[in-house]
Amino acid sequence: MREQRRGRKVAMNPEERDAFLRSERTCRVATVSGTGAPHVTPLWFVWDGMSLWLTSIVNSQRWADLEHDDRVGVVVDAGDDFMELRGVELRGVAASVGEKPRTGEPCPELEVPERLFADKYAGGRVHHDGRHAWLRITPEKIVSWDFRKIGG
Repeated sequence: MREQRRGRKVAMNPEERDAFLRSERTCRVATVSGTGAPHVTPLWFVWDGMSLWLTSIVNSQRWADLEHDDRVGVVVDAGDDFMELRGVELRGVAASVGEKPRTGEPCPELEVPERLFADKYAGGRVHHDGRHAWLRITPEKIVSWDFRKIGG
């Protein structure tokens, strides 16, 4: 993974970044269509310390885009005032994991992300609706910022 070059004074360290990604609930996922048109949508996500995991409706523009071009950009951010802004941008490749759509067949690779997702969003219950499937984003580059560090 490439190291962040600019903005190191406001960058989160790995522990801060991991805590931020574990606590925030919504990311923005950017894909590119076959015609080159950008597409950005909000999604819930989980971070396992190495990869960002998303569930996506299989019959969606996002899924169609990723079947054409698996490159993806994701932003997770927070803060209202300028001096509170903080966030993480991840760039990488998306890969589907498990059956499409997910119906609950055993898949050891999904045990951790499904548990994390269930605990974060669904009161601990794992749910398969037969419409969504899992995407694993493996970051090639991660950039972070925490403007609260500017004043201190």
